[in-house]
Amino acid sequence: MKPTVILVGADKGGVGKTTVSRALLDFLARKNVLARAFDTEFPRGTLHRFYPMISEVIDLNNVAHQMKILDTLETANVNVTVVDLKAGNLSTALDTFERIGVLEAVRGGMFKLGLFHILGPAIASLDEISEIKKYVNDIDYIVARNFINESNFFEWDEGTYKKYFAGINEAREIDIPKLNEMAYEQVDVANVTLRDFIENKAPDGSAGDYSFVLRGYVRKWCSEIDEEFERLKLMQDIVSGGRSGSKVATAPEPVVVEKTGT
Repeated sequence: MKPTVILVGADKGGVGKTTVSRALLDFLARKNVLARAFDTEFPRGTLHRFYPMISEVIDLNNVAHQMKILDTLETANVNVTVVDLKAGNLSTALDTFERIGVLEAVRGGMFKLGLFHILGPAIASLDEISEIKKYVNDIDYIVARNFINESNFFEWDEGTYKKYFAGINEAREIDIPKLNEMAYEQVDVANVTLRDFIENKAPDGSAGDYSFVLRGYVRKWCSEIDEEFERLKLMQDIVSGGRSGSKVATAPEPVVVEKTGT
């Protein structure tokens, strides 16, 4: 099986990319897929706080730190490398990868590369698609509409669809459902993985003291995300390398999302 690198990022901050990275790592763990992560929120790190054993905080602008990711893909003894990109750093990261030959290596079949592009609930987020589309035609490109922090979202009307996805050979969409605000806050404060929060485990492995109700909200939220990952065929198409060869020029069907209040 070829190594797989999954980037999670956005050029706009505050859209919940680290939460998506956490959900992705938990999903892979439940599927018994060995994974590691790099947190590029240098030097503090956010993802690393929840996954200290399998993650490392790096500065993606540092050549030595780029080598930590890319020069170890064959020797890391894991199937998947998740890179949680620093807020506002998606375009810069893709430009760096293009310049040092990463995208060319992906086109040559050396390893798989997927991108979860996290979009917030504002039409301005869609501008990012136009800005990065020159990089994404040869990778697995997933647009993740994140409802975590807001209940309302822009609509994929036909005009918007045609404008922003023009020129992209293939893109797929998933929805990250909204999580109850109190549960979101508590699972963040707990400093544990989503799975450990659900199972009421403290950071040291002892029994936690988390609310039964809030654990239920997080459990339901994780199950809904798992359904999205399954619909995406994440394991078959990205992790296992099922989507190889030439890509057919297609684009996601426009979807209209009803605006609901909370």
